[in-house]
Formats: sequence, C-alpha cells, structure tokens
Amino acid sequence: MNIPWTKYRDEFSKFIRSTDFSKAVVLSIAMVIPIFVFSEIGLKEWGISMAVGCLLSSPSDITGTFKHKVVGVVIAAILGAVSFLIGRYAEFSIYSTIPMLLVMIFSISYLSVYGFRASLVSFSGLLAVVISFAGIQSGIAIWHKALLILAGGLWYLSLSILWYFIKPKRAIEQQIAETMELTAQYLRTRADFLRSGTFSEDLQKELFRLQEELNEHHESLRELLIQSRSHSGGSGYMRKRLLIFIDLVDILELAMSHPIDYQKMHETLGKHAEILEEFAAFSRKLALHLEGISLAVYKNKPLPENKIQQYQASVSENLDNFRNRLDITTEREAVLALRNLFDYQQRQARKIMNIDRVLRNLKDQRKLKLKEKEVRDFLTPQDYSWKVLSNNFNFDSAIFRHSIRMSLVVVIGYLIGVYFSVQNAYWILLTIIVIMRPNYGLTKQRTKNRIIGTLIGGVIAVGVVFLTSNPTVYAILGILSLTMAFSLIQKNYTTAATFITLSIIFIYALLQPEVLKVIQYRVLDTIVGAALAAAGNFFLWPKWEAQTLEDFVNSSIEANYECFLEIDKYYHDKETLPTSYKLARKKAFLEMGNLSGAFQRMTQEPRSQQENPGLIFEITVLNQTFLSALASLGTYIRNHPTTKPSAYFETTSRTIQQNLKNCQKVLEDQEIQAISEEDFREASEKLEEKFQELSRKRDEEIRAGKEQIDRDFRLQLQEARLVTDQLLWLRELSGKLLLNIQKLKQS
Repeated sequence: MNIPWTKYRDEFSKFIRSTDFSKAVVLSIAMVIPIFVFSEIGLKEWGISMAVGCLLSSPSDITGTFKHKVVGVVIAAILGAVSFLIGRYAEFSIYSTIPMLLVMIFSISYLSVYGFRASLVSFSGLLAVVISFAGIQSGIAIWHKALLILAGGLWYLSLSILWYFIKPKRAIEQQIAETMELTAQYLRTRADFLRSGTFSEDLQKELFRLQEELNEHHESLRELLIQSRSHSGGSGYMRKRLLIFIDLVDILELAMSHPIDYQKMHETLGKHAEILEEFAAFSRKLALHLEGISLAVYKNKPLPENKIQQYQASVSENLDNFRNRLDITTEREAVLALRNLFDYQQRQARKIMNIDRVLRNLKDQRKLKLKEKEVRDFLTPQDYSWKVLSNNFNFDSAIFRHSIRMSLVVVIGYLIGVYFSVQNAYWILLTIIVIMRPNYGLTKQRTKNRIIGTLIGGVIAVGVVFLTSNPTVYAILGILSLTMAFSLIQKNYTTAATFITLSIIFIYALLQPEVLKVIQYRVLDTIVGAALAAAGNFFLWPKWEAQTLEDFVNSSIEANYECFLEIDKYYHDKETLPTSYKLARKKAFLEMGNLSGAFQRMTQEPRSQQENPGLIFEITVLNQTFLSALASLGTYIRNHPTTKPSAYFETTSRTIQQNLKNCQKVLEDQEIQAISEEDFREASEKLEEKFQELSRKRDEEIRAGKEQIDRDFRLQLQEARLVTDQLLWLRELSGKLLLNIQKLKQS
C-alpha cells in the first residue's frame, strides 16, 4: 500500500500557512498573555475576563477588507460585553432569566439577516449570553467584568491588526490559491465527463458544488482586490492579482461556455471516439499545472515547470493527423466538433499561461483599465438599513423562524438543566447555539459531527488522564488543543469539536481534581444539547428547501433571460462590450450557484420533506446546461468576427425568449403565451441550409485541389455551425425546461 506522504505534507504545509491557523495562534496568544500577566500580580480574574473578551470577538475576524475586519471585531466586542452584562444581571431568578433568554437569544440571532459577517457577530453575542451562565465565582463586579470583556476584545483586535500589517497580503494570497485549486478541480471534473461519454449524476452534483464554492470565492476576491486597490492606489502587486483574478473568472466562464453533449459527441465521432481520451488528458494536465501553481502560491515556493505548450503541440499534431486520415466531405461534423473542443482548450491554456507569466514576473502586455464606478458595480454591497430588519420580520423569513426556534430551544435546554440540577448546564446551551443553523441539513450535519468529535475528544482525554495528572501537561495540551480547534472550525468541524472538547476538559482539569466526572458531564451535556438542536430544527417551524426552490428556479431563469438579451444585443451591435453584459453574466452565474446550493441543501433534508427531487434535479441540470450554452454563444460572438444576424436567427431567438418568459409565468401561476412552431421549424431549416450551403462550397474547393481552407471561410463555417447549434440547443433546452416546470406545478 502506497501512502501519499507528499500529499499529506503539502496539505500540512497549506494548513500551517493558512489564515485560519495564524488567526488561531493570534487568538491563543491574545488569551494566554492577559491570564499570565494578571495572574502574576494577583488579578487572575481580570486576565480570565479579558481572555473571554478575546474569545467573543474572534469569530467575526474573517477574510475581508481591513475596514470590515475592524468594524466587525469592535461590534462583536461591544455586543459580547453588553450581552454578558444583561445575562448576569438577569440570572438571579428563573422568572427573570426565561424572559431574558427569549428576548436576548431572538434579538441577537435576528441580526443574522445582515449577512455572513453579521451572523458571526451575532454568534459572539449568543456565546456571551451562554457564558454568563457559567457560574464561575468572581471577586469583581459584573459591570467591571463586562468592561474587562470589552477590553479583551479590543486587545485581541490590536494583535490581529498587528499581524495584518506584518502579513498584509496573506489573506489575498490564500484566497487566490484556494480559487485556483477549486478551478483545477472543476476542470478535472469536466475532463472526467469527457472521458465517460455518458451523463453522471454524481459528477453533475460535484460540478454544482464546485461552481457554488467558486462563486463564493470570486465574490470574496472581488471585495478584497477592489477595495484594497482603491486604498493602495493601484499598486503593481494589486494590478497583477487583479489580472490573475480576471483570468480565473474567465477560466470558469470558458469552461461553462463549452457545454458538451457528451453522448452526441461520442455518436458524432463514432468509431473514432477514443481520440477524446487525448483531449481529456490535455484538460487534466491543464488542471494539474493550475493546481501546482496554487500550491506554489500557498507555500510561497517557485512555480512548477510550465509544459503547457508542449502538451498543446502534441494534441494539435494528433488532431491534424486525425483530420488527414478522414474523408473531410463525409466526416466534417466530427472534425468541427474536435476543432471547437481544441479551440476551447487552447483558450483555457492561454489563460493558465497568463497566470503563470504574471507570477513569474514576466512582461505582460495586457492593459488593465478599470473605471472606479464600473468596478464597484461588480461588488455586492450588504444593506444594513432598518428596512432589512422590518422586511424579514415575518414567518416567510428563514432567519425569523430560526431566531424564534433557537430562543425556545435554549429556554428548554435551560429548564432541563435547572430541573435535573445538571452540573455545568450551560454546556447544553453552548451546544445548542453552536449547532443550530437556519436550515435542517447543516444542523443535522453539525449535530453528527459535534457528537462524534466530543466522543473522540472524551476518549483521548480519558487516556491522557490515566497517563498523567501533571497540571503543566494539562495547561500545555489545553492551549495547543484550543489553537487547533480555532484553526479547524471552518474546515473540519468534527476534528475541531474533538479539540474543543480536549481544551475544555484540560482547562477544567486545572480547576477541578475530578477530571473523569468533567469528561462524563461534558459528553452527556453535548449529547443532550445536540438532540435538542436537531429536534428543534425538525419540529419547530422548519423552513424546508422544497418550499422556496421555485423562487430559486425563477430567479435563475430571470437571470438567464437577462443574460440572453445582453448577448443578443451585443451580437447585433458588436461595439465595446458594455458593463451591463458583464453584470448580467455575473448575476446569471450567481443565481445558478444559488439554485444548485438550494437543491443540495434539499437533498440533506428528510426524504419525507423532499418534493419531486428527481424533477428538481432535472430542472437544475437544464438551467445549468442552458447557462453553459448561453455562455458558449456569448464567448464565441465576443472572440470571433461574425456576420449580421439573419431574420431566422431573430425568429429562433424570440422563441427562446418566449420559452423563458413562459417558464416564469408558469411558476407565477399566470397564463402562458403560445409560440408558433411552424415559424420556428422554418427558421431552423433555413439556418441548417446556410451551413450545408457553405459545406458544399468547401467540398467544391477540395475537389478543385484546394486543401488549405481560407481563414475567413473557416470562420464562416464555424459561425454557421456553432451559432446554429447553440441557438437550436438553447431552443431545445428552454422547451424542455418549460415542460418540466409545468410538470412541477401540476404535481
């Protein structure tokens, strides 16, 4: 058995250099220093309170702009201090505690309507409320402790800022490297499709997942690079990273813009289908080189040797040999199919070589002209107005339901702790707020991971306790476990839960001699809290994805429709590519990612709550394929000289547009508009005749001895074939989409 030590070594190196690990180290240092310093002067409670403040402020310290980082940590520190203050003062009676929990948990959870960073600030407030129940006796006043918590948050912020200025480019480099790695995985998955020649549901779901992750990384990089560029004044470093980012976005668009009807491709090639393996191998080599670049960026090492041009020359030679072996007059479709595939791969190769050249600091002739207003149009700003709060204050909002659900479950957990006189009952509440999420699937996954991680951590802790009772060992293991827990919590929640359990047990072991009882209560309380969280998400007003999937389908179709209009407009005008075109393309990609994400979340829910999963999957795939065909049409029109659109193009285009509008009307329970099938058939026949006419003309040239085709004539042939094929495919896909949506509404 060969153990891939190199892979494990690379993964470990990436982990050590990651922003998650460096943030965890900063947090651990920020917590340990005040405890050590104040303990030395007899004020240990001060140090512990400041360490709690560090812990409460750290969740909101995520990848983003410097401004958002500072504001997020400051608000988290203030919210943590205030929440702790209110929680401690209300704790004197069960009659004051329950109303406080209901109001505080709901109000703080509800802040999540403001987006991801706000949800992490919200978590700080929830954690502060729970910590106020820890019952740790203190010799200082509650208000004094709250001020120390605030001071701890600001102390953590100062260290985080210091690290930011020491390594200001680390977040951007990691985000770019991760995006490269995901892009390489996307290219490799598409190559697997090309090899198989058949549709694979598992591969399609993997493409959905990767596309959703890539959209998230692209959004994060846009914010990082554009905001940083405005503050740095367009430095050479930022210019290069923007060029890399643009190439990465283009690689995804190119990949999506070359949708392959794999079955048709194999049928077209017939007995020559084995040549596709050479093209699939070329795609895998491109992905491998991009992955090598990402690893070099992660580790700050020299780039791998660039052999792309050699690979490209080999495939080109094989394509020429293949063409020379065939009778072009009878195998033109097969040759054109492979030529289009190779053209696509060449463009991908150029994009990857562009990235390679930028990172090697080779001369780059490309001009980067970005107008500030147009650039900012590509950012997705978060609305922090009061209107967002009021608009979500109803049962249609998933966050509103989640906030009510969490407040009730926390109260139930509190009452169980009081009734059974559970030692450290706040662990039940802690488990609830950590596990519960607005959607059932993620809550179920975190429940499972939390329980498994806690059990593993408990077993390891028991082993350590039997081996030694040395307080110094416990202190060292507690600090190391805490650091590992913080660094892994976003990447691997099961492992993070294991280290969280270890850190808590070892810290308690320093305070209480009966460590085994601490382990027992920790495991029991975690299981109770996890069970409550899972039951709450299932029984208390769950928002099943099936209830909102039609909205995601509608939004995706609307975005595809707007993108199609922009492509149609550009095909007619052929002037400078407008910003509206790029924005419509970006919106279509994001909405498609939202749809595929919603479908994947639905598959994680109970089967009894999944409505028509097979039909929804087919609609999602059709939407994805439609967007791919749309991107293909737009990419071809942008990168090739084209002729004036014919009247038959217009007829087919109107049919596609009407199909999309009819899809939306069906979803909105409106009456659809009839489409003339006769006009469409005539248009499709005329478009095909144009290609056949050009083909006959080329056949005559070949018979006359003209083997080398003129470039302009080859482009006309390609345009007639590709534009016609994509247009007819878009018509077919939009028709299938309409039929499936009608089935969905009738079911």
